[in-house]
Amino acid sequence: MMDIATPSRTKEIIKKHGFSFKKSLGQNFLVDMNIMRRIVQSAELDDKTGALEIGPGIGALTEQLAREAGKVTAVEIDQRLIPILGEVMEPYANVSVVNNDVLKVNLSALFEEQFSGMEKVSVVANLPYYVTTPIMMKLLEERLPLKNIVVMIQKEVAERMAASPGSKDYGSLTVAVQYYSEPEIVCTVPHTVFIPQPNVESAVIRLKVRENPPVQVNDEKLFFDVVQASFAQRRKTLWNNLKARYGAEAGIEGLQGALETTGIDPKRRGETLSLEEFARLSDAIGSLIKQPE
Repeated sequence: MMDIATPSRTKEIIKKHGFSFKKSLGQNFLVDMNIMRRIVQSAELDDKTGALEIGPGIGALTEQLAREAGKVTAVEIDQRLIPILGEVMEPYANVSVVNNDVLKVNLSALFEEQFSGMEKVSVVANLPYYVTTPIMMKLLEERLPLKNIVVMIQKEVAERMAASPGSKDYGSLTVAVQYYSEPEIVCTVPHTVFIPQPNVESAVIRLKVRENPPVQVNDEKLFFDVVQASFAQRRKTLWNNLKARYGAEAGIEGLQGALETTGIDPKRRGETLSLEEFARLSDAIGSLIKQPE
């Protein structure tokens, strides 16, 4: 059977079904088998591992996943692609297609329904760039039984997810992603291997989902709030950002004391703090603004 992920086969399927790309859905179909193999290999699939694919398009990646995973469930928002997927996936009994918006799907219920009998699930996707962050954060925050998340995304977003403290790419997205997972950029992808070609460079990134966060915090919601506040205005010092957010609630002296006890220089900027420092800082601020009753 000829692989879908080639320019000629992709064009043939598109022409046969009279399919036209919707720019609003960020549709760019990958037509390079080498990159496709890297993606599938990075997902670490076997017959006891399920694969959740987001945005299968015409099924190029879906068929590769079906050959490796115990079960594949593909969630596709575009109703026009459902009959195409039904036709090309007919040889694969282990594939289910769900016509829905992944941001509106109850993923816990979907996992129970689709992946019973599977030990773990890896998410694999060529994500539309305009919804990358909300989809990734939904997958991570819902604490699903995930092994890996392997996604093709905009290169600069991948670099932000995998960044180290002190680099220009390090920000609140970095901290959130690294709290839940261990990111690793698998490869960069030129725009020439897509139909149609996007205007930006892409990268494949793998997030190995952590069983437990690398830091313990007293209040997870406050931890992320402190992170967001620290990056509110990147050019400002940590002190100025924290004072703007918590000055009234915690008091200036209290905030100064929190920074002193954690050993963090108030003149530093948010992008220089490690996850461990953010954890210490959020616990210290938490003790100020959550007075015992």
